[in-house]
Amino acid sequence: MTQKQLFSRYLSDLKPGVLEWIGLRPGRKLEMVPVKSVEALQGLGLEGDHRCSKAPGSARQVTIISAEFIRLIEIYAGHDSIDPGLLRRNLVVSGINLNALRHQQFRIGGAVFEATALCHPCSRMDQALGPGGAAAMLGYGGLCARVVGSGVIKIGDRLVPVY
Repeated sequence: MTQKQLFSRYLSDLKPGVLEWIGLRPGRKLEMVPVKSVEALQGLGLEGDHRCSKAPGSARQVTIISAEFIRLIEIYAGHDSIDPGLLRRNLVVSGINLNALRHQQFRIGGAVFEATALCHPCSRMDQALGPGGAAAMLGYGGLCARVVGSGVIKIGDRLVPVY
């Protein structure tokens, strides 16, 4: 049984999530720019994000983290709150177990995504969050995804698995 088949067994049990935050990276190492909506482009990523022009077909076109994971990172890193832009993820969702979406397709607004892998923290998280920042994120960095169906996504859109 593949991981895709294993995780797909749980899709019907997942309640929908909600898109809470969208951030674009205009260039490598530049500050994230929060937006209220964005066009997700099939095979490319999010319009205006520097990854969109890098490697068409990449498995890391979009990065997603949950608000619940951010809360755990805050606890483990010793922060009262963390601005989502510091974590360098494009999308923040809430109300759904992201780990259950690994290797699965899901819809946010008008776009369809496919989760490809866990999104591990890099050593830059120690700079962003302080010493131990990367360690605080281990297991809670969210998912990488590719865009498999173009469409507009906006804050407040539901995240639902595609069966």
